[in-house]
Amino acid sequence: MRVLVVEDDELLLNGLQVGLGLSGFRVETVTCCADAAAALRASAFEAVVLDLMLPDGSGLDLLLQLRAGGLQTPVLLLTARDSVTDRIAGLDAGADDYLGKPFDLDEVAARLRALTRRAAGHASATLVWQDVVVDPASMSVVRAGTPIRLSRREFSILHALMERPGHILSKAQLEERLYGWQEDVESNTIEVHVHNVRAKLGPGVIETVRGVGYRLTGSGT
Repeated sequence: MRVLVVEDDELLLNGLQVGLGLSGFRVETVTCCADAAAALRASAFEAVVLDLMLPDGSGLDLLLQLRAGGLQTPVLLLTARDSVTDRIAGLDAGADDYLGKPFDLDEVAARLRALTRRAAGHASATLVWQDVVVDPASMSVVRAGTPIRLSRREFSILHALMERPGHILSKAQLEERLYGWQEDVESNTIEVHVHNVRAKLGPGVIETVRGVGYRLTGSGT
């Protein structure tokens, strides 16, 4: 799950990157409004963590601009300005959630999972397709009652497909999910990861749609 963190405090930024990374998030970081807007124009993210006080402007103004421009990505405001008035202003500006500083990293991760789950239309914390069960919180996968060990990137691919059952995800969409917006990606990386997921899960889960991408096989029942 790719998340953009917009925060100018270097210590806090590094802590969020490491902590959310351990919870299974692919974290990209920027330190100002201009870079945040550029990152969101250049790439797709599942969520944004946004500070309100940034060196080149207000995160609240940035949020208003992004929503006016049609951005639908869930946004979690993370700020020391935590009065009732501030929270109301943030939510009315288009934020999906609001958390004051100091905060617990596990709570930030849980709130991001809840935001992205709702955005994808899922009520349950786990994702189920046929006999495959994925738990994003624990990064665990079970098929027919048997635990399956996947690497972080293998899990990300399966998670992306499970979030959108019936939809075809292109190679480019999966690359965006796994890699940073400024990272170089080898041409066959996605194919290798998909091959490994198939080998570990067994047949009948992921289908290749030649020339288009990948999707879950069959129906969910």
